[in-house]
Parts: sequence; structure tokens; C-alpha cells
Amino acid sequence: MTEYQSVIQKGPATQAEERRERAVIVGVDRPGLEWPLESSLAELERLADTAGADVVASTTQRLDAPNPRTFVGSGKAEEIAELARTTEADLVIFDDELTPSQQANLEKVMDKSVKVIDRTALILDIFALHATSKEGRLQVRLAQNQYLYPRLRGMWAHLASNRMGGGVGSRFGEGESQLEVDRRMVRKRITSIRRELARLADVRSLQRESRYGSGMFKVALAGYTNAGKSSLINRLTGADVLSYDKLFATLDSTTRKFELPEGREITVTDTVGFIQKLPTTLVEAFKSTLDEITGADLILHVVDASSAEFEGQIDAVCDVLEQIGAESIATIEVFNKCDLLDAETLAGLRRRFPAAQFVSARTGEGTEALVAAIAAAASAADTKLDVVIPYQRGDLVSLAHERCHIISEAHEGDGTHIQMLVGAAWASIFEPFAIHAS
Repeated sequence: MTEYQSVIQKGPATQAEERRERAVIVGVDRPGLEWPLESSLAELERLADTAGADVVASTTQRLDAPNPRTFVGSGKAEEIAELARTTEADLVIFDDELTPSQQANLEKVMDKSVKVIDRTALILDIFALHATSKEGRLQVRLAQNQYLYPRLRGMWAHLASNRMGGGVGSRFGEGESQLEVDRRMVRKRITSIRRELARLADVRSLQRESRYGSGMFKVALAGYTNAGKSSLINRLTGADVLSYDKLFATLDSTTRKFELPEGREITVTDTVGFIQKLPTTLVEAFKSTLDEITGADLILHVVDASSAEFEGQIDAVCDVLEQIGAESIATIEVFNKCDLLDAETLAGLRRRFPAAQFVSARTGEGTEALVAAIAAAASAADTKLDVVIPYQRGDLVSLAHERCHIISEAHEGDGTHIQMLVGAAWASIFEPFAIHAS
């Protein structure tokens, strides 16, 4: 089994676990950037740390447009090579996606022991580290192959010169035994992965249909990576979803049942986090996972209230929701980590976002109000019915308690008299027992 295959099938066992690599990060300040360059580079440093590298230096350049040959100017490229040399760096990470030719030209400038990767490769690398389920590993593998495909010639020449050597940015293939791989074989691999993902997507679709057919109200959590989605679902449902203070700590969606105060059961699903400049290959590869969002009745857009860049993070999440066609689904913004804010800052956020919920998944503050907002959304499209259910139909009384909002209940001579709010999926079942005003 090659190192590449072992990463996909068993999870990575790389140099990052034995020795943290040293990295130089590079950013280009261009007109019209959505994020301040300093903030974007700070996030890039966190990504590098998550992947197993220590940032030992950073450098920037202001340009009107990227250099088509080396992304940065040729003089800057030489300066970066010297910076990597003096800091004994193992790799150089660019904050923007490099074209295959730009990457190849930059590699020629650097010492042979230094790898050149971009933000996309770094994110793919982290996904390879954190994918645990079979579907998650296949989704990452698909995105990796789609990224590698246009870079095959440069990648194999790069490997032949023994520059990759494993570690950050290379968990998707070291390639010493892969030099014979050509475009046809990669296309075949992509086709094979897509076929297997389609099969798994059918299984997931059946599971979703089962939940949808149950008539349960479906809530999906979406948000920027590390906004605290997993912590919030743990707080709401008592689940044990993995949650770390790391970027992309969880990739696989998790669905849990949750009982609202009125007794109605709903489902709450945690999904993969988003990030600015999220590679389009990842959005495509994780489509079946993201379908959990598009099939929801309500989206909880979880925002890290303690982040200085929360507005940019909100925009990044909205962009992805638009890409997957979920922009029209009812959404509640949930500002998490409010325990980290002072009273004045929190009050200012409440004034700016009056329709939002403000919670702390860590302390539980604000979760009761959030649950009330979810319950109100779940009941918004319900029909009010006044029914008398015969005593021999105890199954319908149980169903009413599980799936509907009970307003009042009384036991009368001819059956159980219930006033309730009923969802569209159940209205036809209870309608025959309705009391109609004369």
C-alpha cells in the first residue's frame, strides 16, 4: 500500500505527528480584497498549525494583480527563497490558490528541500487529517484528485526531484511509486471515486427520506469553521459530537433527535464548517453532506461572536449557502461564544442584530431562548386542530405528543380531546377526528 492509499483508507501517519515542519507564509495585498490581509494571514497561520506546521516567518507584497509567472514579483520570489533559507523553513505557503505553472516556477526558485503549496492544498491536507468516515475520506480523495489533475506534470517532476518528502501539503500523495500515473489514470480514479460516492449518497438519501417521511421538523447547523457548531449540538441534545478548538475538527455530519419543551421531536444536524476561499472542489466533493443543509426546514447559522472578523465569516458562509442553493431556507443567526464578550460589546451586537440569538455553548447561556425560537419556527406553518381521538386509538395520541405541539388535553366520555398545532405531514391523519364548528 502506498502512503497515498494509506492516508485515504486508514488515516494519515505522517511526519507532522513526529516533527512539526517550519513554514513561511506569503500574502498578496490586492485591491478589492474582502478580508484585511493581516486577518487572512492570521487564519492561514491557524490552518498551518492545524496541519502540523509552525509558521516561522511571514511576508507580503502589494500588487495590482498577481504575476502570471510566479504570483508575486520575480524579485519577491527570490526574497521568499532567501527567507526560507535563513529560517530553515521546510515549506512556503501562499494565501491564495496558485496555478500549476506558478507553482512550478516558484519551485524552481526555491531550494530543492523546500515545498511550495497554496491555501487550497493546505485545506485539503487538513481535511485528509480529519476525515474519519468512509464517505468523508472518499470526498477528500475526490477533491485531492481534482486538485492534482491539472498539476500532474509539475507534481511528478517535483516528486522526482524528491522535494515533497511527506508532511504538510503532501498528504494527498508522495508519489515515489506513482511516477507512472498519467492523466488517464487520474480520470479513471476520479470516475471510480464518484461512482462509490454516488452509491453512498444513495444510502444517505434513503436515510434522509426516512427522516423526511417521519414528518419531523429538520434543523441544520451551518457556520464558519470553529464557530462552535459541534459544541452547540452537544449542549442542545446531550450528544457527544467531537469538538475541539481547531479548524475543521469535524467533517462528517451528525444528526441527533431533540425534544422541544412542548414534547415535539425534531432532528438537529451538525455539518462541515465553511471558510473563506473554500475550494470549489471541496464544495462539490462534499455535496452529499451539504445536502443535509439544503433538505432542512430551518438553518441555524452559528457565528463566532468573539471573532474580530465575524462579519466576513458571515459573508463567507452565506456565499457557500448560495452556492448549494440553500439561501431561501428560513435561517436564524446564532451568535455563539458570548461568554467571551464584555457587556458593552454584547449589547452592541444585540442592537445590530435584533433578530439573532445570543448563546454560549460552553456555559449554556441563552440556549433556552434559542430553543424557544426553534420551537416557534417549527410551529410557524402548523395548522391548529381541535380533535377528539377515540380511546382505542392510543397510537394517535402518542403520535400527537411526539410530532405535534399540544395546547390542551382532556379526557372525555368519547375519547381524548386535544387542541394542538399539527404539521402539514400529519394534518390528514388527524383531520378525520376534528371537531368542526356548527
